[in-house]
Amino acid sequence: MKINGNEIRPGNVIEHDGGLWAAVKVQHVKPGKGGAFAQVELKNLVDGRKLNERFRSAETVERVRLEQKDYTYLYESDGMLTFMDDESYEQIELQKEWVGERAAFLQDGMKVTVESHEGKPLGISLPDQVTLEVVETEPTVKGQTAASSYKPAMLENGVRCMVPPFVTTGEKIVVDTNEITYLRRAD
Repeated sequence: MKINGNEIRPGNVIEHDGGLWAAVKVQHVKPGKGGAFAQVELKNLVDGRKLNERFRSAETVERVRLEQKDYTYLYESDGMLTFMDDESYEQIELQKEWVGERAAFLQDGMKVTVESHEGKPLGISLPDQVTLEVVETEPTVKGQTAASSYKPAMLENGVRCMVPPFVTTGEKIVVDTNEITYLRRAD
């Protein structure tokens, strides 16, 4: 689908220079002299390179639609993560390093969305929040104010996270998987 250069929005995936690029930031610029253009920060979906590009409103770019499919996380073995298609029960394997540091938040039976283009996986999105148990944290110091004094804690998946002073070892908390931050105590 062809779109004009000034119609590019953050999150759009476009074909540019023979590769697939995701628009990260888009800024519309109207200089005093000359025509308006969109200054777009692009990220390559295959190798992660970044690129700043100007698109005039008269230029057209090819917008790419990614297929999104729901999968269930099954298990990890030898650095490979195995997921199952919820409809066809077909299994796919993705490298753990390709998924990145967020792979630590994967739990058995977790629903994830895999984005792919022409059958090649490009990205994975996890639920925004997960519930995890605190396995290690410092005891609360009496008289410490709750205002801004967070303390480090180790979660059951091996990820470190800052938590408020009232959180103790053995408690379950809700963590944001994008920012890796404490949100609240689990019910």
